[in-house]
Amino acid sequence: MAQTTNYEYPLFPDWSTADILTVTRLYQAIEAAYEQPRGVEAAKILAAYREFQTVVPQKFEEKQLDRDFQTASGYSIYRTVKLARQLGTGRVNMKGTQN
Repeated sequence: MAQTTNYEYPLFPDWSTADILTVTRLYQAIEAAYEQPRGVEAAKILAAYREFQTVVPQKFEEKQLDRDFQTASGYSIYRTVKLARQLGTGRVNMKGTQN
């Protein structure tokens, strides 16, 4: 697992380095939506999510990673991507949002 400031990203051991980088980009975009004062562009989240889905095409694996990421960080991939889809354009700011 890759180490962040104070928790580890959930990763699968059979992933290639490229896969790990792709998944990590989504995790970082989700973190930015929660941690950056202005949030992050919805398009950036959606692009990172599309790339993530090429590495994790199975919904059950996606849900497992979301659960593990939320347990570790307190941030929801599902809720952040859902808001990014609703907005379409603009910035996603999850600041103040609870699990």
